[in-house]
Amino acid sequence: MDIKALVSQMTLEEKAGLCSGADFWHTKAVERLGVPASMVSDGPHGLRKQDDKVDHLGVNDSIRAVCFPAACATAASFDRAMVTRMGEAIGDACQHERLSVVLGPAVNIKRSPLCGRNFEYFSEDPYLAGEMAASFIHGVQSRNVGTSIKHFAANSQEHRRMSSSAEIDERTLREIYLPAFETAVKREQPWTVMCSYNRLNGVFASEHPWLLTELLRKEWGFEGYVMSDWGAVADRVAGLKAGLDLEMPSSGGYNDRKIVEAVQNGTLDEAVVDRAAERILNIVFRYTGHAKPDTPWDKEAQHALAADIAAECMVLLKNEGGILPLRKEDEIAFIGEFAEKPRFQGGGSSHINCFKTTSALEAAQGLHIRYARGYDAAKDMASDEMIAEAVEAARAAKVAVVFAGLPDVYESESYDRSHMRMPDCQNRLIEAVAAANPNTVVVLHNGSPVEMPWIDSVKGVLEAYLGGQAVGTATVRVLFGDMNPCGRLPESFPKKLSDNPSYLFYGGEGNVAEYREGIFVGYRYYDRKETELLFPFGFGLSYTDFCFFDLHLSAAEISDREALTATVKVKNTGSRPGKTVVQLYVGDKESSVFRPVRELKGFEKVELQPGEEKEVSFTLDKRAFAYWNTQLHDWHVETGEFAIEVGYSSRDIAETAVVKVNSTVRVPRHYDINSIFMDILDDPRGREIIAPLLKVMQEGFSQGQSEQSDAANEAITDAMNLAMLRYMPLRTLLSFAGEKADPAALEAILKQLNED
Repeated sequence: MDIKALVSQMTLEEKAGLCSGADFWHTKAVERLGVPASMVSDGPHGLRKQDDKVDHLGVNDSIRAVCFPAACATAASFDRAMVTRMGEAIGDACQHERLSVVLGPAVNIKRSPLCGRNFEYFSEDPYLAGEMAASFIHGVQSRNVGTSIKHFAANSQEHRRMSSSAEIDERTLREIYLPAFETAVKREQPWTVMCSYNRLNGVFASEHPWLLTELLRKEWGFEGYVMSDWGAVADRVAGLKAGLDLEMPSSGGYNDRKIVEAVQNGTLDEAVVDRAAERILNIVFRYTGHAKPDTPWDKEAQHALAADIAAECMVLLKNEGGILPLRKEDEIAFIGEFAEKPRFQGGGSSHINCFKTTSALEAAQGLHIRYARGYDAAKDMASDEMIAEAVEAARAAKVAVVFAGLPDVYESESYDRSHMRMPDCQNRLIEAVAAANPNTVVVLHNGSPVEMPWIDSVKGVLEAYLGGQAVGTATVRVLFGDMNPCGRLPESFPKKLSDNPSYLFYGGEGNVAEYREGIFVGYRYYDRKETELLFPFGFGLSYTDFCFFDLHLSAAEISDREALTATVKVKNTGSRPGKTVVQLYVGDKESSVFRPVRELKGFEKVELQPGEEKEVSFTLDKRAFAYWNTQLHDWHVETGEFAIEVGYSSRDIAETAVVKVNSTVRVPRHYDINSIFMDILDDPRGREIIAPLLKVMQEGFSQGQSEQSDAANEAITDAMNLAMLRYMPLRTLLSFAGEKADPAALEAILKQLNED
């Protein structure tokens, strides 16, 4: 279809009308020209399709659907193929329900454990978040249904989210908060991008020309349309000029009229309206041209898939004395309301109206299970009677399993957590149960890290995250060994909230949120500062054992234009089949700028039988070694040695090799009379040019020392002279050169230094 020709037949009012929704969920139709409306749906871990009584925050019911594990859980899988399968299933559901776009994935970085929407985001690490997002998008869009990657950009808090400005320096933005979007856009071309509510460095994301046009379209090559988050539009005309194509939801025609008026009074070029209409219609017809409403939606099959996925995501955090897996013939106590009514999703716009749920208690039918409620999640309380009943059940059991975590009200869209604690009643319950039965295991249902004051009192901890509607089935499989846990933490678990790098500034002051910790987010901070953690990034245990060995690099030295291949062997040295995640980190051994100790640049999930061995290969390009140079406004690699590390987590490195990378880019430098010798000496060309000056300076020092007493000479060594010299500016040549001082020569040398 010739979209340009179609748009040329529209009136200005019709084109302007296309730039906002018809209602809460539909784009507008132009019936006289055969332009259909299309429907979008909340996601990203299932459908929240609503037809009437519409809202955006999950207050009203939507269709019965399948709730898959939330992003906090799926990221823990470190499994691209699995996330793609989940995307395919959601894409099938969209086709069945005549939905053109599912609103997800959400890829904002987990800056703090307090963000109320962390359960919907993947990771504190941009590489992992980007890989998970790209895999999900690939799966959904393989079904000819679009995605809307969100929230673009820097939406890492819910507090004042519609008014606050995220103040982020250029390097931090490029290295931490943009790469997940960049990976997904460049690799998978999501059909749409959803802008965030917040301002970015003072400008609303919905009207940010650099963000929506210069970066997203011109630099990254985005081809779809940009839509607003619901209600994110501040100035519609400014937004349209900046690159915001579709306003959602409908503004009742108000902003459509603003667009028409702006064109008529000459403040808005009609070509901008045409362009937005064309972008929207390209996606509308891409969907309608491939719509398959007869696509079957087998909810029972997807429920089973949701259980399989949830089991792959669970992270075994502690397993003292091999307390897990449980034996099916033993008497086991299931304690805690979440065993009967699991918390498996977060609150807000992603809330799914599940067609069914399976609890752990239900999944364990036929086993020797005794249940005690333990606490009331809705009331956030545990009576003395509840705890007494739990203690009695624990004493009568071989092993007591406490199902705990964060109630619904603790984590939701629209507001942030105020602390990192679990409910006091649940902590009290765990301590009481552990005192009654030393064989106590805790299963956690939460979307973000929690403090664990009872960690030394229990023998096992299984992090289930928010595992979707079939989480009970998955939990029982893992607890009883039908599934070997293979998840790894996609975020660091600090011991206490104040350990987090954003602790002092998170939330901001008024409408300004300064990201003062810069690039040191998550493990980048904890590893550099050597902070003692509860559990590090990438951590996870198994019921079997693995070893990594024989790390080999394809070259000992490369240029920044060449790729490096790293191969490593992994072996299952235990007695059970299982999966492990091979994590590859890169660290600059010596840098002129502040950099993390290591950064994740590759991972692979590997399945091995007992005794089986496989080789895993990684390809590292320039970006694996580069930092964002604010002088070049580009990615830059400094010549030097880089550590290539393979490990089980960011804190447990098994194999290390070193490669030298030579930069092919010389960073321009400008020198003046106040430039110090140290900076010039660090530049090979500068060192060559000022060599004669150094000789003059050293002679000046020597002459000065010869005129001093022997005691003074002993106090000032050549090494001290050299150390002082490195911090001296060029202008001191005129002070220390004595009779040899020559201002003209100094100017000539400065000119020579700056010629390049």
